[in-house]
Amino acid sequence: MGSYQQQALQSASAVDLVVALYDGILRFLYEAQAAVERGDEAGRRTAVKRALDIVIHLQARLRMDVGGRPARALAEFYAAVFAQILQASQSASVEKFERAVESVRNVRDAWRAVARDPKVNPAPAQVEAMPGRRGDFDLDELGGGGSSRWNA
Repeated sequence: MGSYQQQALQSASAVDLVVALYDGILRFLYEAQAAVERGDEAGRRTAVKRALDIVIHLQARLRMDVGGRPARALAEFYAAVFAQILQASQSASVEKFERAVESVRNVRDAWRAVARDPKVNPAPAQVEAMPGRRGDFDLDELGGGGSSRWNA
């Protein structure tokens, strides 16, 4: 990752990082879709694995004790989108990948709206002062190695 990207991630708020993760899911879904169109099974599986790794990461970071109903709704969304992605991959269906993209994009757009709200999303300088907010995860690790047990 370039130094500019690394600096941007280090100074991003938690909400900005969530948006970046959703963007990653979308990127990998588009890659999977392109792989289906090329007939590239290995490429499809790799892209799907990376998208699913991000979904799993987001699911694992939910705090039901703090988030209440919104956290439960997100947990249900992640389970549904996980199933959508698996079904799209198993059937190698461009149309099913499109539906998954649409679902993820809708929620990502909601997170983007939150990211623009200064009352909800503090300036990066404030986030840096909060212990434990940075370093919760490494974007390079998501989908990087063979650590996932999911086989798309």
